[in-house]
Amino acid sequence: MSETATTQPLRVLFCIGINQNFFDLPKSEIGTVWTAFSGMMAEMSRMSGVEVIGNMDDDSHLVGPSDGWPWTCYILADVDTQATVKAACNLFRTTVVGQYALWRYAKIEARIGRALTIRDDVETAG
Repeated sequence: MSETATTQPLRVLFCIGINQNFFDLPKSEIGTVWTAFSGMMAEMSRMSGVEVIGNMDDDSHLVGPSDGWPWTCYILADVDTQATVKAACNLFRTTVVGQYALWRYAKIEARIGRALTIRDDVETAG
């Protein structure tokens, strides 16, 4: 995390849906999207203020486009600020796939919360 990070980072679930444009591609062009997608994930993990905890792909149980829950894949990360979350989402606008941006083939939505902990003001049974 960056030096400007608060003591408690934001716990962010990046929810990613693959859309119909991807499925409309000829099989010979799919690799270009996967290469760009892989690059986006690598770039996100290198961003200052982002600590990727893990990811999950659900393409075995969700076949076809996803426009909402359940999403196709997820990235869980601790992020220092909402501005950094916004910059991570913006990778879908700036990652190039041929003559388009990645958002032509996939969408992203960030759910922001905190790590689940028992608050100090809650009494627990002995």
